[in-house]
Amino acid sequence: MTSPLLNTLATAPSTSTGKTTGGSWFEAMADAWGQALDKQANDIEVKSAAVGAGGDKPADITELTAMSLKMSFLASSSHTAVSTVGSALETMARKQ
Repeated sequence: MTSPLLNTLATAPSTSTGKTTGGSWFEAMADAWGQALDKQANDIEVKSAAVGAGGDKPADITELTAMSLKMSFLASSSHTAVSTVGSALETMARKQ
């Protein structure tokens, strides 16, 4: 049983950047989370390379640790956001 409302919400084109990408807003949200995670992972790689190249002062190690904890927070938050919205869409589909 497919809900017209669910189909509309889950497949509506995303236009938040002014361009229609052909994907849904749900996909756009997941993509935005992915981009944030990729950026944080890249920042960690850069800092890790700097620490590995001799920048192993306590402040550098502490900053790398904080960056890693931020990555963990972002990963957990992205999972929660995508799961919660997915569940909400599913619930809305059942109520149609």
